[in-house]
Amino acid sequence: MALITTGKKFIKELEASGALGVCVPLEGGAEGRYQRRARAAGYEVLNITARGLGDLSAYLFDVHGVRPPHLGKKTTGRDGAVGYVYYAAPIAKTQLDALPAKAKGLLIWIMEGAILSQQELQYLTTLPTVEPRIKIVLEMGGGRVFQWKPLREFVTAA
Repeated sequence: MALITTGKKFIKELEASGALGVCVPLEGGAEGRYQRRARAAGYEVLNITARGLGDLSAYLFDVHGVRPPHLGKKTTGRDGAVGYVYYAAPIAKTQLDALPAKAKGLLIWIMEGAILSQQELQYLTTLPTVEPRIKIVLEMGGGRVFQWKPLREFVTAA
């Protein structure tokens, strides 16, 4: 990686493919520079982790129930003693509704993407074609330098 990078090639390829898989140096810092480049290009950036997401479409676009660890506290009444269900707002839909008028779109930066299944990778690959205002960057592992390629190249043919 060059000492000073403008990020223009990264932004151009992100806009062309819609979803990128990236390998980032394990010591960190490089991803923050590219997120700043994306913000400067007009994107709002949403950082999330792939661990514990569950159903991606429900998490991003539907009101969905979550059941936190009960820590010994159980439900009362006739329900199963597994804890209460709390409902969370759809994160991507909420962010899209709150986008400023001058913003190009929403960049969802997902860390620890290597744990996702092939079906979830396929969903993230097609998401920018369904909702053009959304772009995806998925961290697929570590590398010696920050490098990227279209996310569809990480999806194996089944």
